[in-house]
Amino acid sequence: MPEFLFYQLTDSPLEALLPALLEKAIGQGWRVAVQGPDAARLDFLDAHLWTYKKESFLPHAQAGGAHDAAQPVLLGPVGAAANKAEMLVLIDGGAPDLTGLEAHERVCIVFDGNDADMLNGARAQWRTVSAAGFAAVYWAREGGRWQQKATSAAKT
Repeated sequence: MPEFLFYQLTDSPLEALLPALLEKAIGQGWRVAVQGPDAARLDFLDAHLWTYKKESFLPHAQAGGAHDAAQPVLLGPVGAAANKAEMLVLIDGGAPDLTGLEAHERVCIVFDGNDADMLNGARAQWRTVSAAGFAAVYWAREGGRWQQKATSAAKT
């Protein structure tokens, strides 16, 4: 059963958090699926992950290619991940289907805490995830640091 991590961004954008999150996951040997509802946003992140550092890049691809299954990081719409990701990162209001998550060790829900709709959507997802019995941790970035705001234990 996956652990859910909610990340509320308040003082930095997604493109500042995502590379660090992906680097840690790849360092653990995990494959990652980054999923969201906006194709243009995924295009932007695709370009950003190739250029965010001069000395390195994150190997990744957008879903729909011939080699999706081999990708360490696969960006695409919300749904099944062809790369058999251990970590699922949902962005921009993407909501998980709570069935079929057994393959994931971790599900990260990243949202803009300055956007009232995103904040309310994340709160609703928190309630849904908690009611379904999943363990969840809610983190908020404040003053340049991550602070744990809430936890929900898994129900057995």
